[in-house]
Amino acid sequence: MKWVTRSRPRVNRTATAWMIRRFVDPGAEILFVDPEEVAELQRREGAIGFDAPGATYPHRDAHGRCSFEALAEEHRPDDAPLRELGYIVHGADFPEEVHVTQESAGLRAISQGFLLVAADDHELVERASFVYDALY
Repeated sequence: MKWVTRSRPRVNRTATAWMIRRFVDPGAEILFVDPEEVAELQRREGAIGFDAPGATYPHRDAHGRCSFEALAEEHRPDDAPLRELGYIVHGADFPEEVHVTQESAGLRAISQGFLLVAADDHELVERASFVYDALY
C-alpha cells in the first residue's frame, strides 16, 4: 500500500513510518512530499496520508492524538509497549504539553540530528528505526 507524508521527517513522521513498516504494512511504499501535496496524492493515488494537513491521520486528530498514537490504537490496541512509545512520541512532538517525559525530551533532542545523518528521507527513516526499536 502507498502511504504519504511531509518530507524532512522528524519525530512523529519517522516514528509513524517505522511503525507502519514494522507492524501495520511491512511492504509499505512511503512517499515524502511537500505538505500541500499530501492530501492530493492521498486522493489521486489512494495513498494513506499521515502527519500532514488533509491527511487521513493528521498531525493532531480530533482526540488530540498524533498520527503515531492514532495508528497504534487502530492497528495494535493491545500492544502496551507501543502505547507507551506513543506517549513518548506525543511528548516529543508536542513539547509544550504537560505530560512530556524524560524520554520524550531525549527523543526530541535526538531527532534534531536526524536530518544531518541521511542523504534522503528514506535513509533517514531507516537510520532512525534503530531509535524506535530501542525504545520499543
